[in-house]
Amino acid sequence: MSIEVIGISKLYGTQKALNNVSFKVNKPEIVGFLGPNGAGKSTMMKILTTFIPPTEGVAKVNGHDIAKETLLVQQKVGYLPEHNPLYLDLFVKEYLSFNASIYNIDKTRINDVIELTGLTPEMHKKIGQLSKGYRQRVGLATALLHDPEVLILDEPTTGLDPNQLIEIRDLIKTIGKTKTVFLSTHIMQEVEAMCERVIIINKGEIVADKKLHQLRDEKEQTVIVEFDFRIEDAFLLRLPKVQSVKNTYGFVYEITFKTSEDMRSHVFDFAHDNELKILQLNQKNASLESLFKDLTT
Repeated sequence: MSIEVIGISKLYGTQKALNNVSFKVNKPEIVGFLGPNGAGKSTMMKILTTFIPPTEGVAKVNGHDIAKETLLVQQKVGYLPEHNPLYLDLFVKEYLSFNASIYNIDKTRINDVIELTGLTPEMHKKIGQLSKGYRQRVGLATALLHDPEVLILDEPTTGLDPNQLIEIRDLIKTIGKTKTVFLSTHIMQEVEAMCERVIIINKGEIVADKKLHQLRDEKEQTVIVEFDFRIEDAFLLRLPKVQSVKNTYGFVYEITFKTSEDMRSHVFDFAHDNELKILQLNQKNASLESLFKDLTT
């Protein structure tokens, strides 16, 4: 078990940022940790990296208790905080060398992470001269220096342009093949592109913890069907477990069902019973963005 969180709560004065949070993350796995602003994402990440202690509960990283084995946890975790702290006056390689000395690791590791994170063209520049995307790469390189088994990334793609997004996304996916990656982001497309599983937190409590495909399937589905004749919505609303019907254009209808069961067979039977021809019949799942909105509002 790479990450194990059991009943974690965190109070800031009288404000409860986390309330009895529990979850587990295996290796290798890329897990998206989602939630609106103020939901408790960064607080949870700071606890897992031993930056702040919890008020209640237990958390372990690779079996090491964050409160009792702090140094061992720090040796196993690579952390990229939301506001990436960098010494802008240092050269890239100089900065990585400084961090390598803190971890007391072989300096040959520096060239490995430079190559892995695509920093080779910029390695002789000062960090202050780098673009936002390359500064994020420096932060990732620093997090990877000591070859941690768990990577915790807080908003790793914030402020990146589309090209940089693709590059950082591909890098994280590569890393996730051998390591545990626990990341937060507000960009739903990035979650869908990178993550196998999502944990959604709202007001300090977990409201969903599912594989991405399970989360979609459990909420709702929309069947897009085109008949050869116009049908009154009222007839389609008689289908089992139907939630809504929308005539998008012509004879094309979007029928939304509140179930994980594949409802296309029911639509086919409806057409057969009413002597209608089906010109197209497709299924689409709710977007992660709409599911996120449903669970956090």
